[in-house]
Formats: sequence, C-alpha cells, structure tokens
Amino acid sequence: MTHSAVGRSCVLVIASIALAMAGVDRAAAQDNAHINSQGDRSTAVLSEARLLINQGRPQAAIEKLKALGEPGRTDVAHLLGVAYYHADDHLHAIEQLSRIFGKLPEGSLEQREAVQVLGLCNFIVGRFAEAVPLLEATRVWAAGNAELGYVLGQAYVQTHQADRARQVFAATFGVTPDSAAAHLLAAQMMIRLEFEAAAETELKRAIEKDPKLPQAHALLGQLAIFRGRLDEGIALTEREILLNPANAMAFSQLGDALVRQGKWDEGIGALQKSIWLNPFYSAPYIVLGKAYMKKGQPATAEGMLTRAIQYDPNNRSAHYLLGQLFQQMGRLEDAKREFAIAERLQGQAGR
Repeated sequence: MTHSAVGRSCVLVIASIALAMAGVDRAAAQDNAHINSQGDRSTAVLSEARLLINQGRPQAAIEKLKALGEPGRTDVAHLLGVAYYHADDHLHAIEQLSRIFGKLPEGSLEQREAVQVLGLCNFIVGRFAEAVPLLEATRVWAAGNAELGYVLGQAYVQTHQADRARQVFAATFGVTPDSAAAHLLAAQMMIRLEFEAAAETELKRAIEKDPKLPQAHALLGQLAIFRGRLDEGIALTEREILLNPANAMAFSQLGDALVRQGKWDEGIGALQKSIWLNPFYSAPYIVLGKAYMKKGQPATAEGMLTRAIQYDPNNRSAHYLLGQLFQQMGRLEDAKREFAIAERLQGQAGR
C-alpha cells in the first residue's frame, strides 16, 4: 500500500471516528464524575479536561492533565490518551492507552472508549494487526455502527483476511455475505486500498455467481488496463457496456484504452459517448485533449482541455497538457502560466 493510499484511509477514518464515539464521550464524562466524586482537585481537573475535549480543544486538555502531575494514575492516563487522539497525536495516544486499558473495569464505559480509541489509533498509524482485535472488541458493543464496520473491513484487507473483510463490508452495506454483490463491494474497497490481486479474485468470484452483475466487468477491465493488458481490458469493458449501455465511466475507460493503443478515432468515439452520458466528468475531456493533439487538431484539443479544467480546476494533468499544447502552438506566455499551475499542484494527492 502506498503512502497516498494510507493518507486517503486516514482522512476517511477520522471522519468516521467522531460519529462512532459521539455517545461514548458524554457517557464517559458522567462515569468519570461518578468514579472520582471525592471533591479533590484531580476530580475537577479531569472534569474540565473532558469538557475541553468535548469542546474540540484537546491540546488545552492535555496541558491541564499534564499540569496535574499524576501521569501514573489510570484515570489520568486514560483521559490523556483520549485527548491525544483528538489532537491527532496518535502515537502518544497509543503510549498512554496501551498501558492502562487492561486495568479499567471490564465492560465499563472507560474501557470501551479506551479500546476503541486504541484500535482506531493503531489503524491510523498503520499498525493493522494490532488494530484488528481492538476494533473487533469494539464491534461487540457497537455492532450496528457502519463507520466502525468500514474501518474494520479495511483493517481486514490490510491484514490479508479477505473473507472477513467481505463479511464486514456485506454487513455494512446490507447484502448477503456470500452473494455476488458482497464480492463486488469487497473488490471495490480492495482496489481503493491498492490490493489489486485480492480484488481480481473477488471480482472473478462475483462474476461466477452473477455473470450479469453491473460494474464487475468494468472493474476487472480497469485492473487489466492498469497492468497494461489492453486487449483484455477492452474486452471486459465492452462486456460491461453490453450489460449497462448507460455507464459513462465504462465508455471513458474504453476510450482511454483505445487511445493508448493509438486507435484515435475509435477512442474518440467512446469518449464522446461518455461525455454525452455525463458531461461533468473531467477524465474523458483530458483523454480527448491528448487524442486531438495527436491528430493535429490543436483548437479542438484546447477546447477539450479547457473544459476539463472548468470541471476540475485543480487537475494537474489537464493544466500540464494544456501547457504542452500552448507550447506547440507558440503561445509561450499561456504555456508558462499552465506549467506554473501544474507545478503548484504537483504535491496534491490524486492530481
């Protein structure tokens, strides 16, 4: 798995974590108040720190807890771990929680929170094997939480547990675990996480169970094209189009593969159909720009690339190709502008 794939996962996970823990934070705050109802200074500090966390000020909570000067206390370490998690300092959260979560009362709200946060933090930093049992334990009491299922499914993929991943994704999306749809969903997630070989296996099993399942042939074709098996990819994509002639993405994929083979006119035809079905997707315009550049039609190529940028202003490839086109046309100032934009977008993921 590449660094960019890890980054994409983390962004999605962080959005999910807040939903999964919303009820736990409030309940744990009440539990803390009950357990520490001794009227001492530490009770007040713990309550104030929890409030700061719930207000979205975890760094202030960390400073307050550290100032307490009792890092060895289980309740302080627990809340410090939670605060570090909310501050996106996942390694420090793991350090705090890993040494105390087993000391918390079995089945208590504090233990549940600590186990969940520890599992999520391990997942975010890429310690997938360590994350799995913790996320599984959380799922026992949060079985209906879709976000948690999504994260656990990813962890199963990362640890090469394809069957378990498929079962979790099936439950998350409400399909039967051994169905063609479940194999398709698992494959889609595996592709996003760049586990292409596992995804290919799932897609073939999906097609075996349902040869007319929409999207399965297109994804298999996508994998084949990615690996340079263009004839195979084209054949699979054409099968998808037979099953779903309104699939704009399939026509875009077919056009891209044909253009790669130098079949400019056939590729342009497929790409035009993609645009007719979905005129707001930038990819076919970019490939059309390449094709018209190769065919020596700069004005048409400029129109296609300009339209791509209109729909996706931060697409580096579109700006770079337009810069190349302007350079060929002798419009050097325009070329310089587009190359500068492309360079500025260089560091952006997926561009």
